[in-house]
Amino acid sequence: MPTSLTESYWPADRRLGLREQTIGDLLREAAAAQPDRPALVDGRRAHDARRVWTYAELLDAAEVTARALLERFAAGDRVAIWAPNCAEWVILQQGLSLAGMVMVALNPSYRRQELSYVLGQSKAAGVFFAESYRDFDMAALMDEVVADLPGLGQTISFGHWDDFIAAGRACDTPLPVVRPLDPAQVQYTSGTTGFPKGALLHHKGVVNASALAGNRALIQDGSVFVNAMPMYHIGGGSVTELGTMAAHGTFVLLPDFDPGLLLELIETYRGTHTLVVPTMLLALLDHPDRPNRDLGSLQVVMSGASTVPATLVNRTKETFGCDLVISFGQTELHGIISQTEPTDSAEDQEHTIGRPMPQVEVAILDAETRQVVPIDQPGEICARGYQTMLGYFELPEETAAAIDSDGWLHTGDLGSMDERGYLRITGRLKDMIIRAGLNIYPREIEDLLFSHPAVAEASVVGLPDEHWGEVVAAVIRPSDPSRLPTVDELRAHCRSELAAFKTPAHWFVADAFPLTPSGKIQKFRLTDAIIRGELASLG
Repeated sequence: MPTSLTESYWPADRRLGLREQTIGDLLREAAAAQPDRPALVDGRRAHDARRVWTYAELLDAAEVTARALLERFAAGDRVAIWAPNCAEWVILQQGLSLAGMVMVALNPSYRRQELSYVLGQSKAAGVFFAESYRDFDMAALMDEVVADLPGLGQTISFGHWDDFIAAGRACDTPLPVVRPLDPAQVQYTSGTTGFPKGALLHHKGVVNASALAGNRALIQDGSVFVNAMPMYHIGGGSVTELGTMAAHGTFVLLPDFDPGLLLELIETYRGTHTLVVPTMLLALLDHPDRPNRDLGSLQVVMSGASTVPATLVNRTKETFGCDLVISFGQTELHGIISQTEPTDSAEDQEHTIGRPMPQVEVAILDAETRQVVPIDQPGEICARGYQTMLGYFELPEETAAAIDSDGWLHTGDLGSMDERGYLRITGRLKDMIIRAGLNIYPREIEDLLFSHPAVAEASVVGLPDEHWGEVVAAVIRPSDPSRLPTVDELRAHCRSELAAFKTPAHWFVADAFPLTPSGKIQKFRLTDAIIRGELASLG
């Protein structure tokens, strides 16, 4: 690989080969190599309710599930899962893969409009659902939605899981041949700018992107990954699960994010790895039970999805005595495309998102000319290679807008690349604010606000303005809600480093930010809340 780049282009590093495997192949390989090793731990809050599957037992459960599925559906059908994290989620995902079906992953927080849209747009033949989630009656909503979806053949409650599985035990239906480039999942994008689109992903993509990310994070034979990321998201249902399985490790699954439970499970099962977005990481560090837990087994914390301030990087490494790697990725690219390494310098860990992953080309392209930009110049981060999605499901125009004629997938993220290939994020292309013809990138302002001791989190958005076109507005979450910073001190803090036109003209305060499942701030919702007068002005 080049030691000193002359332009913002990273050629694919092909020294590590790709696995020609499906998700089912990955499980079969692990079961053959380590049949008696714990593969899956159902990390429920009640100790006596926790269940453990060895690799041999997990493969058996997945094959039985596949046969039960083939009694109701056909290979190639799209089958949805609408449920929070649970062991059955993992088993069903594996079963769908072995049955040659395409999993449609749904957020359990979906309500009527979202649920009906995604089930209809994906043309799901069936859906497995939880009876309830966070005191919400999911079963009742499912009954309502079914009437509007004549193509939805079957709805199966996880409350009747044992009855469903019994059908698989009673038959010997042969499992189909599934190929690495066959569709595996429809993952609906996080929706930072609006309603999600369904990225159609293939087996080879999710297997390799997850395995290579795990390899760079030093997940190895015998590692224990404790996961609280949602399974319906690429981070939970692919990167963590399949990355662990590729190394024949143990996957400990939380029902949802609970910082106290996550700390307990790391201690109980001697967890070596976890993946948490910055807001989750802060909750772990600040949890009152953290000093009482033996967390000496923890080796690497993976983070990303939004800004990871330098202070948070340093605090994590010092508090947990572990390494931290920062990842950058996208659902449309099957997961992670760039990641730091545990051996990277403190400066690179704090200020970059590492170098591109093996087997993927990455370039920084000018948003208008689509030409590669010089080193250290900002542009749009683009990638191509095996990690590119098959497309947005039944959305050809949106697919063509995302993947150009040269095969580059345009991420919509703005960044730069240095002469070593290390990437930096500078903002979102669609988040760019244009004030009187001047381009303003919110990330620059947000990073500066992060450095103010009274600011725990910050998000910068553009507001419509008759005179300027757009003006800059900042929303902060204070470090101490009882001691709010003043507008004057925040404005002075910005003016010490930024031009006047970049300094926010409007200031708002929030207790929390609206987040996507992957921890990204949904700026369009913040903007809407400001316009509707739902956010308190800071002064």
